[in-house]
Amino acid sequence: MALSDAAKLLQKARHVVVFTGAGISAESGVATFRDALTGLWSRFDAQSLATPQAFAEDPDLVWGWYEWRRQQVQQVRPNHGHLAVARLKDHVPQLTVITQNVDDLHERAGSDTPTHLHGSLFAPRCAACSRPAPLPATTEEQPAGGRRVPPPRCAHCAGPVRPGVVWFGEALPEQALESAVRAASSCDVLLTVGTSGLVYPAAEIPRLAARSGAAVIQVNPQPTPLDPLATVNLPGPAAELLPALLTTTWPGPPLSTP
Repeated sequence: MALSDAAKLLQKARHVVVFTGAGISAESGVATFRDALTGLWSRFDAQSLATPQAFAEDPDLVWGWYEWRRQQVQQVRPNHGHLAVARLKDHVPQLTVITQNVDDLHERAGSDTPTHLHGSLFAPRCAACSRPAPLPATTEEQPAGGRRVPPPRCAHCAGPVRPGVVWFGEALPEQALESAVRAASSCDVLLTVGTSGLVYPAAEIPRLAARSGAAVIQVNPQPTPLDPLATVNLPGPAAELLPALLTTTWPGPPLSTP
C-alpha cells in the first residue's frame, strides 16, 4: 500500500528532489564512517581523520586515508538504487539530486550534475589557495590496510593539495547549500534515501521541504528522526525499493544490471 501511495505522489509531482545519504552507497559496498576499519586505519577513529587539524598535523596520513577511500569507491559500481534515481529524470518535469555522499556513484549511474553537499573525493583542491587540483595521475593500488601518502603540491602556489570534501568543523560549500535550499523550498515531492537525518545542516533539507508544503517520501531500512515527518515511509534497501517504486509509478522495462 505504501508503494502505491508514494507512486501517486510522484505521478502528480512537477519538481522532485532526491536527497541521498550514506545508506544508498553502502548498498554498493562503500564503507561508511560507522564501519569497522582494518590495517593502519584500525588505529584511528575515522572521524578524527576528517578534520582540518588532522591534515595540518599529518597530511600524509590524511591524504593516504582519502586515497584509500577513493580507491574503494572506484572498485564498486552504482546499484539499482542509483540507477532508479537517474531514470527519474525521464519521468518528471524537473528533478534535482542532492547528495551527502562524496563518491561519484550518482554520476556514474547517469544522474546529471548532482549537488554534493559534502564535497567529493574526485575534486581535490589546494589547502592554501583553494584552487582546484587534478586527481593524482598514479594508478598505483593502495594496500588494503592503508598507508601514508604525501599529498601532491599545488601547481599555482606549491601548497599541499587536500581532499575536496567537507571536514568536521567546516562549513558546507555555499553554492551547493544555496542550490539545495532553493530546490527543497520549491519542490512538491522530496524523496529522502539512506540518510540518518542526524547530520546537520544537511539534515535540515527534508525538514525545509516539509515546511514548504512538499510531500516527503522516506526510503530507509531503519527508523530515523524523519519518520514522523514523512508522508510515506518505505522501510527497506534503496536498491530494491527505488526500482519497485519506479515501476509501480511508471510501468516499463526493468533497470539494466549496473
